[in-house]
Amino acid sequence: MADKYRIPVKDLRKQYPSDLFNFKDTSELLPLTGIIGQKRAIEAIDFGLNMKGSGYHIFVTGVGGTGKSTIVRELLTAHAMNDETSDDLCLVNNFENEYCPVAIEMPAGSAVYFSESMARFVEVIKTRIPEIFETAPFQEQQKKIYKEYSTRQKAHFDEAEKLAFQQGLTIIKADTDYQVVPLSQGAPMSEEDYQALDETARHEIEEKAAMVEENLDGILFETNRLGEEMKTILKELVAQKTDQLISEQIDPVRYYFRDCKDIQSYLKNVKENIIHNIATFLGVKGLEDAEGKKVLEMTGPIVKKYQVNVLVDRRREKGAPVVSEPNPSFQNLFGKIEKKPVAGSFETDFTMVQAGSLLKANKGYLILNIEPLLMNPPVWECLKRTLQDSMLQIEDMPDQADYGMPSLKPTPIPLTVKVVLVGGYEPFRALQSADSQFNKIFKVRADFDYETAFTDENAVNYARFIAKVCRDENLLSFSPDGVWAVIEYGSRLAEDQRKLSLRFGYIHGVLKEADYWAKKDEALVVSKEFVIKAISQRRLRHNLYEEKVMEEFDDQSVLMDVKGKVVGQVNALAVYDMGEIAFGRPMRITAESYMGEPGIVNVEHESDLSGETHDKGVMIISGYLGRMFAQNYPLTVSISITFEQSYDGIDGDSASSTELYAVLSSLSDIPIRQEIAVTGSVNQKGEIQAIGGVNEKIEGFFDICSRKGLNGKQGVMIPSANEKNLVLRRDIVDAIEKNEFHLYSVGHIEDGIEILTGVAAGRPDKTSSYPRDTVFGKVQEKLKKYHELSLRYGK
Repeated sequence: MADKYRIPVKDLRKQYPSDLFNFKDTSELLPLTGIIGQKRAIEAIDFGLNMKGSGYHIFVTGVGGTGKSTIVRELLTAHAMNDETSDDLCLVNNFENEYCPVAIEMPAGSAVYFSESMARFVEVIKTRIPEIFETAPFQEQQKKIYKEYSTRQKAHFDEAEKLAFQQGLTIIKADTDYQVVPLSQGAPMSEEDYQALDETARHEIEEKAAMVEENLDGILFETNRLGEEMKTILKELVAQKTDQLISEQIDPVRYYFRDCKDIQSYLKNVKENIIHNIATFLGVKGLEDAEGKKVLEMTGPIVKKYQVNVLVDRRREKGAPVVSEPNPSFQNLFGKIEKKPVAGSFETDFTMVQAGSLLKANKGYLILNIEPLLMNPPVWECLKRTLQDSMLQIEDMPDQADYGMPSLKPTPIPLTVKVVLVGGYEPFRALQSADSQFNKIFKVRADFDYETAFTDENAVNYARFIAKVCRDENLLSFSPDGVWAVIEYGSRLAEDQRKLSLRFGYIHGVLKEADYWAKKDEALVVSKEFVIKAISQRRLRHNLYEEKVMEEFDDQSVLMDVKGKVVGQVNALAVYDMGEIAFGRPMRITAESYMGEPGIVNVEHESDLSGETHDKGVMIISGYLGRMFAQNYPLTVSISITFEQSYDGIDGDSASSTELYAVLSSLSDIPIRQEIAVTGSVNQKGEIQAIGGVNEKIEGFFDICSRKGLNGKQGVMIPSANEKNLVLRRDIVDAIEKNEFHLYSVGHIEDGIEILTGVAAGRPDKTSSYPRDTVFGKVQEKLKKYHELSLRYGK
């Protein structure tokens, strides 16, 4: 009866196509240059890269191992090569407000030249300015000006003294001013002689002195004016000489950047500021003496104002920049203002400002991983604001601001960058539902598939991918059967005979490990046996817990029958996911039926060990029983279902059909074959539905049977919909081929109960009655008995 449901060996895995690979090894193949199976994602990325606008940033989703980051970087790099190389960026002093330095853009590759030119310029003027004022021509011009104005001042003062002499007075210079005193016999009169004069004489002298003082005030005003005029002329002379020197040194730079208005304006400001602070540059020569050293110390901070801080240097770049930031912290992303401790405090200046990834990627592309970005909400919020404003503000981190430390606020920098976020599905689902700004900024989604069709073309592309990895990483070439073993592994990762996995991160790991085992065995090529060994050894490194679980079945710590028949008992299959690996674990399900309050007692639910999906599966069983057996009278039976020796939580509905088989066995008193394990969910119509982890479940039961001894009757019953998912280990396929193990596929509960009991399920007649010698007939018979007894006892 069960044979018609048995899955043929030929349907368990794709057969090796000997005519597909016409090469001796992969060294004969042209390495893969394209991308396998990601047409949708590539087209989306291409659209996002070519779509202009601040809201058309890209978010890339997909499961891990699909090579999202690598592919995105390759696509962006190729696209960026067609763009112009972005400008360099420098930060310079703001002479009007030193706390707000200014960013200047300049042609790519010229920032370092500009910085070095300004550094040389500063070094030159530090020594040349003092030298100018020591030259003979300057000294002569200066003396001439001094002499001219001294003569004019003396002439005015001589007039004042002449007037005073005519009035019998003289002008004497005191500590802070001039005094007019009377003369006596050609010499200043003493105070005693002055007091000895009569009042009329003193009054006359005072009137004359007042007139002379008034004249003297006018003369002093004029001499002071001449002094200021002389200073102005001397300053103009100094400015002229300094301007000439600066022009000689800076004109080549000015000419080099003749098309850059910002640099032209900056160089003009530099010249004006140096002339304004010319006194600071004087006296720098002769640094060997203490006074010269003091002057140098004073000059240092002034000179630093004229340095150039290179924020972005693109000398070695071609095309637009492509920047990947693995650690998107605030400083790594937006830039940093460093500070140095000085005398118990902190100091900073514009030369201590550093660019972040956003500036380095300006007018290009920035790749960010979403998971670490979301670990720091302030960074995420600042990134959104920056992208919306298209302006970057380099500033202190939020937790460092306003703590009394001096800081800078560079002027905002225009930002044109295409940001590509890369990550898994969950972060993006959360952002799309919880962050209203996300969909406005990241409008382009590129979804990476994790599988592709298992076609001959893709199989060949797999081989060419292997050839590429072998070439790039200097691995041994793979033989055709080695390539096919890798392809089979790719199909196993996809869990579908019709599909190949696109999770090339895992494939890449297998290739390297197979190469290791081949080289250790001194093989010339990597054949099938080394690929299989690489896969098995990788599993061995991760499956200690699996081994411990399996050992519990050896000594009956966990009860499990793999032969014989038992009423109301079925072997179910669960999957344990351990991250790197997953493995199947058989579990015993039992069901007991008896008279009582109608309904199913879900022991796991009553013990708070059942998840919502499992509870749903139990309720579906109730619906099925009602549909099949409660058309003529109500069900008056209590049913208890449990996973034996299960002390952890149970969830999922993949065992719902197994539970139903146990219930039907209990109600019919027909025993179930213990050598067959069962998996599959069921709906209220009795249809068996596909489940996940089918390969792991089969392998888990096979391993238990192997440990307890294969008897040729054991096997696993799976949903028909899961046949396409069968990509089993080779030892299981071999055992099935030798009839030591069996696989059955069913599409309905009726099919499964026949396999498990060897008794026909039964079909109802027009009165919804089943034949007495069928499973359903015996179930109906017991349910009718319980109903009649309930009526009797109810009376």
